[in-house]
Amino acid sequence: MIMIYPFFFFYITAIINTGISQHPWYFRMAQIMIFAIEEINRSESLLFSMNSTMALMNGSFKIPVSATCDCLSNRKDYPSFFRTIASDYHQSRALAYMVKHFGWSWVGAVNTDNDYGNYGMNIFLNTAQEEGICVEYSVKFYRTETEKLKKVVDIIKQGTAKVIVAFLTSFEMNNLLEQLSVQNITGLQMIGVEAWITAKSLITSKSFRFLGGSLGFAVRKINIEGFSDYVIKEFWDTAFPCSQTERNSSQYALNCSGYQDLLPLKNYNEDVPEQRYASNVYKAVYAVAHSVHSLLNCREQKGCEKGLTIQPQQVSNQFNPVGYYDASLPPDQRFVLNTENIIWVGGQLGPRSVCSESCPPGTRKATQKGKPVCCYDCIPCAEGEISNETDSNNCRQCPGEYWSNAEKNKCILKAVEFLSFTEVMSIVLVFFSMIGAGLTVLVAILFYIKKDTPIVKANNSELSFLLLFSLTLCFLCSLTFIGRPTEWSCMLRHTAFGITFVLCISCVLGKTIVVLMAFKATLPGSNVMKWFGPAQQRLSVLAFTLIQVLICVLWLTISPPFPHKNTKYYQEKIILECHLGSIIGFSSVLGYIGLLAILCFILAFLARTLPDNFNEAKFITFSMLIFCAVWITFIPAYVSSPGKFTVAVEIFAIVASSFGLLLCNFVPKCLIILFKPEQNTKQHMMGKASTKSN
Repeated sequence: MIMIYPFFFFYITAIINTGISQHPWYFRMAQIMIFAIEEINRSESLLFSMNSTMALMNGSFKIPVSATCDCLSNRKDYPSFFRTIASDYHQSRALAYMVKHFGWSWVGAVNTDNDYGNYGMNIFLNTAQEEGICVEYSVKFYRTETEKLKKVVDIIKQGTAKVIVAFLTSFEMNNLLEQLSVQNITGLQMIGVEAWITAKSLITSKSFRFLGGSLGFAVRKINIEGFSDYVIKEFWDTAFPCSQTERNSSQYALNCSGYQDLLPLKNYNEDVPEQRYASNVYKAVYAVAHSVHSLLNCREQKGCEKGLTIQPQQVSNQFNPVGYYDASLPPDQRFVLNTENIIWVGGQLGPRSVCSESCPPGTRKATQKGKPVCCYDCIPCAEGEISNETDSNNCRQCPGEYWSNAEKNKCILKAVEFLSFTEVMSIVLVFFSMIGAGLTVLVAILFYIKKDTPIVKANNSELSFLLLFSLTLCFLCSLTFIGRPTEWSCMLRHTAFGITFVLCISCVLGKTIVVLMAFKATLPGSNVMKWFGPAQQRLSVLAFTLIQVLICVLWLTISPPFPHKNTKYYQEKIILECHLGSIIGFSSVLGYIGLLAILCFILAFLARTLPDNFNEAKFITFSMLIFCAVWITFIPAYVSSPGKFTVAVEIFAIVASSFGLLLCNFVPKCLIILFKPEQNTKQHMMGKASTKSN
């Protein structure tokens, strides 16, 4: 039999001396200790047939049932301290995981100003920092510090955190509730520890306003078979010396005078099912018994060795750790919480306690100066950047051919821009191009009908028809600039433009030379016209045109134009354009056209004063003036115009210069043919010329 009873009754006596009404919990712990010892004494497999007294008097070892302070885990300072309940290291970390689980990133913290509260809160604060939880304030007080408690409540009242982590004993928690009630501070979500979360003393009619929906960790209740019956009857019948009537009053006074305060607990059994620490006491007694069993070399049938003095250190060496916090498990398995049965304060789905609301996709977090990282502003992502996650720290740049959508939460393909046939600008340009081509064809038809009239036959009608043909091509070549650029269309548009305009200018140049030669031929003894007759005129036009053809062939061979996606001019869209390939090639084409135009202008300007009833050189001069003016202004407009407007400027220059050539060279003749037929005679044209010469 294990002779430990005197120690337990000494413990009970100490409780009585300080007032039993203050220590019913300790009395229950003593009862479970006695219950476990008696159960071991009846066991046939543990310390069997042992009638000696355990001598553990040379030292002490401690197995507490409710001491959770992490400060006691130091094996150097407390070599004989063992636990049947987890230290606050695990509880404090679990509190931080619980706060994170609910998304509460902005909390307040209050703790008892002793080792229990300070160590536990320190672990919570470190874990909260690791988990990205910001603590608005961390304050503490002791049960006797009334003024300090008031300051703590003032800080809570002024704070914006809606969740309070209270690492307090039940005594301090009761004091805190009283002050919260005095100042009527409600709407707080309390997160508690095992010291007060299940304390019945805190459950009152008024406390629900402050504690409703509180969450925390409690010691698990384990039912110990037979303990309830033992407390109700057997303990008082067998273990308590004053439970039976003593016949000898003097003996009763001697034995029972010290235990009068325990008698009121005989009929108070309501708290027995709620004893959460009972299993810890039970396990502690059995742990000691198993250790002693091993040290005494107890064997079945042989019994245990007798007369041994067991040192506390020997007992402690028999213990193995049985509780652990497994940090190797995945994060989603370290902490499990079922929220279905939680009754939140105010009946809400759950309180929100954040310094700043979450930043939606399309924005990034920017920490507010001088405040914790949980306090931030939501800054919209810049153009071309996105964030597709909530509370993103940075926005990321979209790839080259992608751009951010309006919400800045997705990269979408950039819009591809080119001058299409469906745009209003294109329709207007096509309309004028077709009008120009149509008018040119009508003029050609009119000239063909009146091909035998003097005004048509004058100045080489073949060049006139060739000029009308080239003008028609000039109007139509502008259409090749509209539409989606392709490899073939890019090469066609510039070469067609260059060749048709050289053909056109060559015809005008030929007509200008004919005018000059015609008046030179009227001089006595002049034989100029035979050197620039119709055959030479056709050859000159062909030669001028072939030079442009050769330039274009070299351009297309060495570095031809090609479709190009321009992403530099606009960030939000792609300009699909025809890259010139060789700038020298394009400059050569334009330069050759300009050279012929200037030469034609100079010759026409010299011939403008020549006498004639219809001097065509005047109109050629004016047409070349318009042509040069258009293309000189084209260059800066072409360089400065963005995207599809570059193409529109080029088309406009083609159409405008073509209209200038058509109107200046053919409208005067058409007016005479249609409205002044009397002037369309050889006599009229030659007669006035003869009069002037006389």
